[in-house]
Amino acid sequence: MPSALESVEQGQSKKLTEPPQALGVSVVVPISERCEHLVEIYESHAAVLTQAGYSFEFLFVVDGGFEYACEVLQPLIARGEPIHVVTLARAFGEATALAVGFKQAQANILVCLPSYLQTVPEGILSVLHAVERGYDLAVARRWPRKDSWSNRLQNYLFHQAIHWLTNLTFHDMGCSLKAMTRQVTRELPLYGDLHRFIPMLAYQRGFRIAEVEVPQHPADMKTRIYRPGVYLRRLLDILTVVFLVKFTRKPLRFFGLIAAGLFSTGFCLSLALTVQKLLGSVSLSDKPLLILGVLLMVLGVQTGSIGLLGEIIIFTHARRMKEYTIETFLK
Repeated sequence: MPSALESVEQGQSKKLTEPPQALGVSVVVPISERCEHLVEIYESHAAVLTQAGYSFEFLFVVDGGFEYACEVLQPLIARGEPIHVVTLARAFGEATALAVGFKQAQANILVCLPSYLQTVPEGILSVLHAVERGYDLAVARRWPRKDSWSNRLQNYLFHQAIHWLTNLTFHDMGCSLKAMTRQVTRELPLYGDLHRFIPMLAYQRGFRIAEVEVPQHPADMKTRIYRPGVYLRRLLDILTVVFLVKFTRKPLRFFGLIAAGLFSTGFCLSLALTVQKLLGSVSLSDKPLLILGVLLMVLGVQTGSIGLLGEIIIFTHARRMKEYTIETFLK
């Protein structure tokens, strides 16, 4: 069974032999949800990076509706801390905030950090070391999990659904702590709520992914129960990413499977009723199943046509589409 990631043990590792520039790490913090303890988040992580010898910058991207976060960060800016704050004109969501932060970042190694306490500050070194070992993307896994059983159950069901639909194995895509190279940020399309699926999108592009176990922060123990609409959106997001990962270049396979199921069901219903009519055992005048069977066959044909149109579009634009990453080029 293929796995989308490679487990990495925590520990020290050698730094990149060819640092791209003086600035070592850009830490991007999107503020689009709760933003608790921003000062503590900065000071604790900055202390860890400073002690480890990294030069760094923090980019706080403030989504619309969270302007008060600027007031919290202003004292840090006033005392000369390496902080930059970008404020968006309105609420665009976390994916857009991350994309803006990636564009503004100066370093070639970028770290995504949540605007609330989720993992211990030392975890930032674990994901950085994984990237320095040669991985393109390092994602943190909160382990061991110490929060409520309902949180763990939701996490388990979420990742089991992803594994069942894609055969990819992830454990904690809900953890926002990640480290990646600049090439990853350039090639991943982020919009909507796709920021939760960065590991899957990176895997689809062929990047090397590592999962690093990081202790969970005590402040991340609160039980989280959401409205039904939130769970429905998560399900739709999963289906969206499944289509992007598996069927972007093969739309007919996706729509063709649905079309085959619809047409086959309708055909079997219609055939059974026709045979019964020919044998004289039933009359079709009062059989709504006949209408249902014909309707399913028509829907099957229409769904298959959508797949064919998708194939034509892909064929037309195939030369401009890129879904791979070149690791090395020797000559």
